[in-house]
Amino acid sequence: MKVVALVSGGKDSCYAMMKCIQYGHQVVAVANLLPADDAVDELDSYMYQTVGHQIIVSYAECMGVPLFRRRIQGSTRHQKLSYKMTPGDEVEDMYILLNEVKKQVPSITAVSSGAIASDYQRLRVESVCSRLGLVSLAYLWKQDQSLLLHEMIMNGIAAITVKVAAMGLDPAKHLGKEIAFLEPYLHKLKDLYGINVCGEGGEYETLTLDCPLFVNARIVLDEFQVVLHSSDSIAPVGVLHPLKFHLEKAESNTSSESMKGICPEKSNFVFEVQGDSQQECKAICNSVQEATDLVETPNHRVHISKTEKDDSFSICFWLLDSSQSSAGLQEDLELVLRKIESQLVEYGFGWEHVLYIHLYISDMNEFTTANETYVRFITHDKCPFGVPSRSTIELPLLQAGLGKAYIEVLVANDQSKRVLHVQSISCWAPSCIGPYSQATLHKEVLHMAGQLGLDPPTMNLCSGGPTAELEQALENSEAVAKCFNCSISTSALLYVVYCSISIPLAERLKIHDKMASSLKKIRLSNMDNGRKPEMLDPVFLYVLVPDLPKRALVEVKPILYVPEDMEMTEGSVPDLSGMTASSFWGFQPAAWHDSCIQKCVVHGKICAVVLSITSAVSKKICSEFLNGDTQNSLTEGQMKRISSFCVYLLDRICMENGFSWKDVMSLRLYYPTSLQMLLEKLSLMFTDAFNELVEMGGSIEVGKHPIFNLVPVLGAGSSASHMEDVVTCELFARKS
Repeated sequence: MKVVALVSGGKDSCYAMMKCIQYGHQVVAVANLLPADDAVDELDSYMYQTVGHQIIVSYAECMGVPLFRRRIQGSTRHQKLSYKMTPGDEVEDMYILLNEVKKQVPSITAVSSGAIASDYQRLRVESVCSRLGLVSLAYLWKQDQSLLLHEMIMNGIAAITVKVAAMGLDPAKHLGKEIAFLEPYLHKLKDLYGINVCGEGGEYETLTLDCPLFVNARIVLDEFQVVLHSSDSIAPVGVLHPLKFHLEKAESNTSSESMKGICPEKSNFVFEVQGDSQQECKAICNSVQEATDLVETPNHRVHISKTEKDDSFSICFWLLDSSQSSAGLQEDLELVLRKIESQLVEYGFGWEHVLYIHLYISDMNEFTTANETYVRFITHDKCPFGVPSRSTIELPLLQAGLGKAYIEVLVANDQSKRVLHVQSISCWAPSCIGPYSQATLHKEVLHMAGQLGLDPPTMNLCSGGPTAELEQALENSEAVAKCFNCSISTSALLYVVYCSISIPLAERLKIHDKMASSLKKIRLSNMDNGRKPEMLDPVFLYVLVPDLPKRALVEVKPILYVPEDMEMTEGSVPDLSGMTASSFWGFQPAAWHDSCIQKCVVHGKICAVVLSITSAVSKKICSEFLNGDTQNSLTEGQMKRISSFCVYLLDRICMENGFSWKDVMSLRLYYPTSLQMLLEKLSLMFTDAFNELVEMGGSIEVGKHPIFNLVPVLGAGSSASHMEDVVTCELFARKS
C-alpha cells in the first residue's frame, strides 16, 4: 500500500515508517499537526506531541517526500475513549489534514502512526481513517517497550529527548540527550519507579534528527533553550526549545534498502493545509444518512428462535425457499438484518445491546457483498459502547433448503460490556477493519471473534497448511486474551474450531494434536513469565464447513471465563450424590452416556456442554427401532428418538450441575446435510421433544419460538478426525 505517515518528529512515528517499509509498503508523504503559534512548544493536548515542531519542516528535504502540515485549531472536546465526530475537536484537524493529503495524492490508501499503548490516540486515528476510507497501520502497537526501544536504537533511530516529566529525569541533565545514551538509565528508572521505557506514560518525548529514512540529509541541532514548566522536586517538567539548526547532506552512497520504500509521487515540498474544522465537520454530519430503508419483509420466509434467559439471550433468523423467492445473498441478508433490527426494537433493544453475531452465508465468494450489506446496519454510531464481535462462516444453507443468509445474535439487556476493537494493522493481532470487534467481555464471559491463521502485520494467511494456520490462530487469540489479563490456555471454557472441507483427511488427524501442543506451549510460556493461574478443562467442538473467509483452512472461536476477582473459581461441580435425575421417555442414566458428553462447569456460574451423538451412540439410543437393521440412513422415528434423548441428556446435565433452562444463553444443534432431512422437519422434532418435556414435568417453559438454533453443516464432532456426528448439541448457560 502507498502510505502517508503521521509524524510528530518523535522516535515512534519515525520507526513506524520504517516498519511500514519492512512489510512492503511505500511511504509517499508525511503529515504533521503543529500549534497555531510557532513560538509555542507544547499544546494542552491529549492527542498530539508538538515539542520540536519547528524542526519538522526539514523532514520533506531529509526524506525527499512531500510534507503536509496543518496548524491545530481545535481543542479536546470529546473526552470519552471512543471518538465520535465532534465540531471543534482537535481530531477534526487531523481529518482535514489527511483529507487534503488524499486529494493531493489520490494513490494513498493507508496511514501510519506510532501508537504503542494509547487506546485514546489509536481510536482517534482509526476513526479518521474509517471516515476517509483509509487503512490504519500501527506496527508498534502492543509491542514490548523494552525490546522496542532497543530495536529502534539498533536500527539507526537517532533521537534526542525534547521533554522530560518523570521521577528520575532532570531537565537540566537529560534534555537533548540521545536515546541510545539514555537507554540503560531508562531501564534503571523502570526498575525503580515503573516508568514506561518508551515514554508511553508521558515520561519523556523525543525528536528524531536522523534515521535510515533520511536519505538526503540529517538534522543537526546547533542551539537550544531549556524551558522549565515545573520545578517540582520529585518530577520536574521541562522542554527543549530549538533555537538554531542546519541540515547536513547525506553521503551519496545512501541507495540503501530504506530508499526502496520511499516513493514520492510529488517533489519534496511543504504544503500547509487550511480550512475551518467546525465548518468541515458540520458539512459531513449533514451528509450522513441512514441506509436501512428496505422493502417489507415477507414473514412466511423468516423463521425465528430465541432462548428464554432474561438478561442475555440469543435470537436466530433464517429464511426458507430461497431458490424460488430470493434474488441473491444481498436481498436475503437485508431481509434477515431488517427483521433482527425490528425484533430488537420490539424487545426494547438496539444493535448497541448485541454482544456477538454469527454470520452464516451460502457462498464465501460473496463475502464482500455480505460485508457491505452488514455495515449498512451495524455501525459505530448505533453501537456507541462498541460494535459486536463476529464470526463469519460458509454453511451448506441451500442444500438444507434455506436462504442464502442466516444470522444469530447474542443480546444483553444492559450495556456493561467491554469491547476490544483494534482496526489498525499491527504486529499484535489481526485487525478488524470492519464494524466488528476482536472480543467482547460481558459478565465474566469473553466472547472472542473467530480467529484465522493470519500473520498480523501482513494480514496474509500463514503458509504450512491447516496445522500452521491453527497454531497462528491460537497465537492471535492469546494476544487478544492478554488484553483482558487472561490466557486461552487456562481460561477457555469452550473452543469451536471450524475446519474447511478443503483439508485432506490425513491433515485433519493432526489438528487435534496440534491444538493440544499449541495450548501447552502457550501455557508454559505464561508460566515462564510468572503467571500460574488455575486452569479450566475446556470443551472442544470441531465443525466441518464448505469454506472460511480468505479461503482459510481453520478458524478458531474461543469462549473464556474472566472472573472479576481474577481468581479462577474451581471447575468442579457440587456434591450431587443425593440427587436423582428424572427419567423421561424411558431413558435411564447409563455409564455409556458419559462418552457423549463434554462439559466445563464453573460452579454456580457457567456451564458449557457439547453433546456428540455419533452413529454408534445413535444405535444404542434407537435399539428398539432398529430391529437388526444396520443401514446408514435414519428413519424419522429414529431421529425423533434421538432428539428426545438429546433433550433428556441436556436437561439432566443442567439439573445435575445446578442450572436450569432459564440460564441457557445459547443452544445450537449442528446436523450434517448428509442426513438428508429438511431443517423444518428436524426443528419440529426437537420442538415436540421440548413440549413433551414440559408435559412430563420438566423444569422448562416453552415460549412462542424454539429455544434452539439448528445449524446445517458438513459434519461436526468432538475431534477433528471424527466430524461425523448424527447430531451435535452445543449448550452455554450462565447464572444471572
